[in-house]
Amino acid sequence: MRLIPAIDIIEGKCVRLSKGDYGTKKIYNENPLEVAKEFEAHGIQYLHVVDLDGAKSKHIVNHKVLETIASQTSLKIDFGGGLKSDEDLHIAFESGANQITGGSIAVKEKETFLGWLETYGSDKIILGADAQNEKVAVSGWQEESNQELVPFIQSYQKKGIQYVICTDISKDGMLEGPSFELYKKILSKTMKHETLVTGSGVEDVESIGINLIASGGISTFDELPKLAEIGCEGTIIGKAIYENRISLKQLEQYILANG
Repeated sequence: MRLIPAIDIIEGKCVRLSKGDYGTKKIYNENPLEVAKEFEAHGIQYLHVVDLDGAKSKHIVNHKVLETIASQTSLKIDFGGGLKSDEDLHIAFESGANQITGGSIAVKEKETFLGWLETYGSDKIILGADAQNEKVAVSGWQEESNQELVPFIQSYQKKGIQYVICTDISKDGMLEGPSFELYKKILSKTMKHETLVTGSGVEDVESIGINLIASGGISTFDELPKLAEIGCEGTIIGKAIYENRISLKQLEQYILANG
């Protein structure tokens, strides 16, 4: 399972929120590059960057921060927050994003999102499926849509989506543990079983599912192996690192032990 620390950006600074509430903003570092370099020094290879100003403004804002981190580290970055137009996407990829995450747009402007999927490919476009009470949340989590979470993910799986980040908003930034049951449910409902018949007539069953990235609520190191066990492909870790609930040394040892 990939370990993906998060850097959330407001006004160029590394911050964290609780439940997506901008009023709970806490600044952890004035220099996100410093944070990213520290992650990299501990063997981290992946980074989740959220442009919170972008999410509020509905267009990319902190692309210079992205560019700085991408050009001065070798971290593979997935970038999200306020990406609403083809131009926003162009800027994000030009600034060094390896992948982008689209959330609200996948609900409100489905054709645009599907266009991105077709243009850039399923290895570059992540579906951001953020949920409150198993309903999809949009607009920086300020709104709850009437779309049920699992059918929403299934509909995009049929269109070719491979990567899904799912955040249970009630858990985000609360350090109370992730939504294990929700992730189990998503994985069970999106697993497809295909029967392959070989030349000798032997049948082989192959299971194909989405790459589910858990996000929100991670509070202790012990939760990480449990997420791996249920089948999560990655997990995003935010406040637990910044509040020293999980040390970078622990993450380094996990990466070394799990190849």
